[in-house]
Amino acid sequence: MISNKLKKVILDTLKIDDFVITPEMTADQIPGWDSLSHLNVITAVEKEFNIRFKTLELLKLKNIGELQQIINQKLQNKN
Repeated sequence: MISNKLKKVILDTLKIDDFVITPEMTADQIPGWDSLSHLNVITAVEKEFNIRFKTLELLKLKNIGELQQIINQKLQNKN
C-alpha cells in the first residue's frame, strides 16, 4: 500500500491534482514523471521523510511499492 504522505509528495512535486497510484506502478505510468522530474521527486521524498537514499537503492527500484518499502525500512531504522 502506498501511504498518503508518499502519494502527496509525488503528486505535489509533479503538480498533479489527483491520480491513483498503486504499488505496482512504475514512474513512467505516472503523468509528468520522466527522467527530468525523477530527481525532483526523489529529492522531495528525501526531504519530506527526512531520509537519504543510496544510489544503488534507487537503481534497484522496480515500482512505487518498492519505493514505499525502502522508505518504511529507513524510517524503522531511525527508531
